[in-house]
Amino acid sequence: MAITEEGADATALPAEDSLTQEPKNPFLAALGERVRALRSRRGMTRKATAVAAEVSERHLANLEYGVGNASILVLLQVANALQCSLGELIGDVTTSSPEWLMIRELLEQRDDATLQRVRVAIGEMLGTGGGSAARSSRVALIGLRGAGKSTLGQMLADDLGFPFVELSRAIEKFAGCSVAEIQALYGVNAYRRYERRALEEIVQTYPEAVIATPGGLVSDATTFNQLLAHCTTVWLKADPEDHMRRVMAQGDLRPMAASKEAMDDLKGILAGRAAFYSKAQFKVDTSAQALEPSFELLRLTVRKALNLPN
Repeated sequence: MAITEEGADATALPAEDSLTQEPKNPFLAALGERVRALRSRRGMTRKATAVAAEVSERHLANLEYGVGNASILVLLQVANALQCSLGELIGDVTTSSPEWLMIRELLEQRDDATLQRVRVAIGEMLGTGGGSAARSSRVALIGLRGAGKSTLGQMLADDLGFPFVELSRAIEKFAGCSVAEIQALYGVNAYRRYERRALEEIVQTYPEAVIATPGGLVSDATTFNQLLAHCTTVWLKADPEDHMRRVMAQGDLRPMAASKEAMDDLKGILAGRAAFYSKAQFKVDTSAQALEPSFELLRLTVRKALNLPN
């Protein structure tokens, strides 16, 4: 793909049908896939992402389909010429010192299981999260909304005699307004800060608890590392159809739940987050059986993990 000289029309966008017909540069195609994956993981529509990024929805679509912003290829060509990574060229934090570069070299080409062991070891060594709280009496339930975190969480707390804590309510207490108002008034970044602070307070306050977490918590690596380090974690997994049915049964008529693309959006969010949810120590599939059998499986799983009698 040719690179235009500075001053050329860099904003010109291809026709709609070229999104699928124009040959794609492999690098731009991979970049687009990552953008889509990150957007799905955070549960954001393309329109919402475009507004937040202050770009047109069409421009974002071009980027996601691998046909936009070819100027990044200039950086790639320079990086290749310098025989360095693109990250090193643009100043990625992991290239900011010789030690970072040496760590990168050690970790490159390692499989996911090895990287997980390294992450856990680093978290335990630094005492800053990321390790595994194998027998913590704080039990955190993760998963998308509609998985059963509130219902099963309250049942589990009653069975164990632990306090039941909904992290969303703790966030609202910190902010003094609803989650929707936090995001509307202050944005997603502010919401993530409140979420982190609320989790820190819960960890300090409750040596024993069952915690129902918001579905998007795994999108923030720092907060998720804290959760993994200080809680026994259980992924309540469900099929997309069950997620949608349960959310709508709760009376949720938000735009995503009412749109014709709702199921595709939901599947995309679940696909984007599944690899993170799978970092939980245990998994209970709430679509595999009814409420009572699901609770019994969760109950036995947690009691065994905490060395409590059945």
